[in-house]
Amino acid sequence: MTVAPASDPATLPGTPALGPEAPGRRSPAARVLRGPPEDPPWARPGLLILLGATAGLYLWDLGAQGWANAFYSAAVQAGTKSWKAFFFGSFDSSNFITVDKPPASLWVMELSARIFGLNSWSILVPQAIEGVATVGILYATLRRRFSPAAGLIAGAVLALTPVAALMFRYNNPDALLALVVVGALYATVRVLERAQTRWLVLAGSLLGLGFITKLLQALLVAPVIGVVYLFAGPPRLGRRIAQLGWGALAFFVSAGWWVAAVELTPAADRPYVGGSQDNSLFNVIFGYNGFGRLTGNEAGSVGGAPAGSSIWGPTGWTRMFNSTFGTQASWLIPAALVALVGILWVTRRAPRGDRTRAAALLWGATLVVTMAVFSFAQGIIHPYYTVALAPATGALVGLGAVVLWERRGSWFARGALCGAIGFSTWWADALLGRTPQWNGWLRGLIVTVGALGAIGVLAAPVLGWAKRAVVGMALAAALAAPLAFSIDAAATPASGAIPTAGPSPAAGRGGPGPGRFASGPPRGGHLGGRLGPRPGAPGPAGRPGGTPPGHPRSRTRGAPGPAPSARGAPGGLLNAPRAGAALVGLLRRGADRYSWVAATVGANEAAGYQLGTDDPVMAIGGFNGTDPAPSLAAFERLVAEGRIHYFIVGGGVGGAFARLGGIFSGGLPRASSTSGDAAAISSWVQSHYRAMTVDGVTLYDLRPPGA
Repeated sequence: MTVAPASDPATLPGTPALGPEAPGRRSPAARVLRGPPEDPPWARPGLLILLGATAGLYLWDLGAQGWANAFYSAAVQAGTKSWKAFFFGSFDSSNFITVDKPPASLWVMELSARIFGLNSWSILVPQAIEGVATVGILYATLRRRFSPAAGLIAGAVLALTPVAALMFRYNNPDALLALVVVGALYATVRVLERAQTRWLVLAGSLLGLGFITKLLQALLVAPVIGVVYLFAGPPRLGRRIAQLGWGALAFFVSAGWWVAAVELTPAADRPYVGGSQDNSLFNVIFGYNGFGRLTGNEAGSVGGAPAGSSIWGPTGWTRMFNSTFGTQASWLIPAALVALVGILWVTRRAPRGDRTRAAALLWGATLVVTMAVFSFAQGIIHPYYTVALAPATGALVGLGAVVLWERRGSWFARGALCGAIGFSTWWADALLGRTPQWNGWLRGLIVTVGALGAIGVLAAPVLGWAKRAVVGMALAAALAAPLAFSIDAAATPASGAIPTAGPSPAAGRGGPGPGRFASGPPRGGHLGGRLGPRPGAPGPAGRPGGTPPGHPRSRTRGAPGPAPSARGAPGGLLNAPRAGAALVGLLRRGADRYSWVAATVGANEAAGYQLGTDDPVMAIGGFNGTDPAPSLAAFERLVAEGRIHYFIVGGGVGGAFARLGGIFSGGLPRASSTSGDAAAISSWVQSHYRAMTVDGVTLYDLRPPGA
């Protein structure tokens, strides 16, 4: 049996021709349903089914998420009320402080909320659409050089990665970041084809947008793009270097305009830069949200671990596979790595510009570099970050399946495919074994089907028509467990700052369960997994604990939210409180006379009250309560000017900062930067004003006596 080399695109079934499309006479509707004439008849229906199923999964019962991450939902609320808050990414519409990330992801949600009104659907649907678009772009990237089959497999792996099913239904910045990074890699594939500089300019521009979405994380693929293009780009070396220079310039323009606008605006005319210790965006870029994530030296964070260690769990190459991160995105990483090695081996003698090898290098380096950064980072690292691994994993699985299957006449190719199936089956069984009480029947089924698929691949040359059954069994074994976890992620409402996908190893609903904590501080600190009570668990005053704050089943004052309960529910560093009816009524009374109806320590603590009242609440100290803003003198001046009505004592870690002078409650480590401003403000308020308790919440009326 003679098998043509993979570098010849004509050997791959359904591969699009490199020349211009032949003119067609089909109607526009027929072209949409049938696709390009060179595609096989199943390709376009397969794509439409993939995108439709992805949309269904990501949109399914989306309103049950409520406010999801209330911290970002509060910022969206602010952006719908103030264009200044929109531009800077302010947490509150009175523009006291920004969120601790750039605002690009907020812009999308805020525009949606301005058009459709503020509710969970207007906030979260854009995230789901970004997820569907990411799957579609990944399909288009693989289809261009290889085949629709490669694109469909890659898109399915991405769509069914559990953490993707979580984050494309959530309002963290990771959804937009994944979209723009995949777009940049698509543009890189285009420039590898014909060396048109405009595609590198597009790649740089998209990475710039990613930078003002989540800062330096967007640049993890930048060195990959540069090195792969320098190695495999079509033109001579000098032109390749010049083209990369244009791409770099596009990045600096795309990202730099907003950075310059923030830095050049006088501090008195803009909100305080959240996450910084000196009101500078550069401090956030290179510190708290930058290199501090790698070194653990994160001023203003919950650091404090000795050098060379991390309070966020053990580092090393096994980190992405441990009990906290493993079920989020690692299901098919072993298969992806086997596929990468297999492709590089079969293309080892190909010319420098071989596009099959270039694609493998592009996606393989993206996966390995991102894994390395996450695996060895000593600073803040959360399980949902692993959504960044899903596109490269899907691309390598799709790429390897097609390239190696086309060479199935070779023992090496069949062995590599068999190894990929075997490793993915074994790893799925191992991951499912961590939750033995959850759908235990699935393990035996996956092992059986996977074993049959691997045996069938080895016998592929003599199977004839039965080869299709082999392909089906292999795909079923690979995708069954991620599909089950993704459905669980979509069916389980998540809330708080650190959500996780799927059942926990303790058979609960988030977090690593009791025992050794692999990704964060001790469980007593309440920093790990999906936060708050497990859905369905009893909540305060008998209310269901799983109903997120701001659930949109009723409206109050134009903002979505439940009718406030009699007592509300407590918040904390990573969870927003749910304000009771009496407290909401008290805060709203005369609210239009104040810049902030209340002030409290920590942004999540403030978010619950801000979303409940639809009025700005000052988040003293920003997200962690550790930013030096405002100072005690500035706070006293604002109170004297009558701009703050109440001070609320927080019920969680943020409140503990104010009460205990910077020591976290629940056994958490000392903050790595001073929280003396928050503690001083709290002490000053308590010594000058009388406390009252409403709905179980302690607060102080900051008006002069007798006002």
